[in-house]
Amino acid sequence: MIWILIAIVIIMFILFCYYQNNKVDVTEYEINSDCVDNDIKIVHLSDFHSKPFKAVLEKTKLQKPDIICITGDYINDKCKNKNKMLDYGKELVKTAPVYYITGNHERRLSDFDNLMNELREIGFHVLLNSLAETENITLLGLDENQADFSDYKARKNGTFKYKDMSNYFKQLEKSDKFSLVLSHFPENFEGLKEMNYSQYDFDLQLSGHAHGGQWIMPFVGPLFSPGQGILPKYARGTFGNRPKLIISRGLGNSEFPLRLFNHPEIVVVNIKSVQRN
Repeated sequence: MIWILIAIVIIMFILFCYYQNNKVDVTEYEINSDCVDNDIKIVHLSDFHSKPFKAVLEKTKLQKPDIICITGDYINDKCKNKNKMLDYGKELVKTAPVYYITGNHERRLSDFDNLMNELREIGFHVLLNSLAETENITLLGLDENQADFSDYKARKNGTFKYKDMSNYFKQLEKSDKFSLVLSHFPENFEGLKEMNYSQYDFDLQLSGHAHGGQWIMPFVGPLFSPGQGILPKYARGTFGNRPKLIISRGLGNSEFPLRLFNHPEIVVVNIKSVQRN
């Protein structure tokens, strides 16, 4: 009898873990803007970590987005499932134009340049500290390259030297369209003393990386994020007004295999057109 009970508990635990890691949430945000002539829908995806998530593809198609933004760690640092993720990307491109930036995992790959070319070949707009434009949006995609494990230690003790991104933001500020920044690292929005991105004139930043803190505990919140440490502030949700930061809790897992009370998340941003005065 005891073995039957143990088996039931184990099965229930496995099902619970599967649910926690595979039940996909869709979180919607709305932003009013006088910089767009028509309403725009953006689907923000982040941190696949080489998981060709069928449910994410289906839910993304149902949203009928105008553009899709992927904010890094699409493929993990072991290059797992690369061909599957390239095929997956071809399906995303059929849904809407895909704008992609790197995360720390891609930056660790020895064949980084080759991967970027392969992503371009399937139709991704790969933004490496560069701008792109749609009819109503100017996008700045940042390649921050904060990738090494030694970088995490340096960031923790305050000795990491961040890239100066000011010139790219100055280019973005020349646009009269809705200005959108893609950055893998959410803490760079306002967590840096001098080089924070929130000091610049733009509308919205989309970020991932923190995986929602991996575990989100009731009455406590997100537990841990690389680069931020215990109880990370920039792990989910929104910060600021304009510029505004929206953080995705991400979709896959990297080294740590389990999410807890923190389902994979698709972020949908609805930009509503308002008349100019």
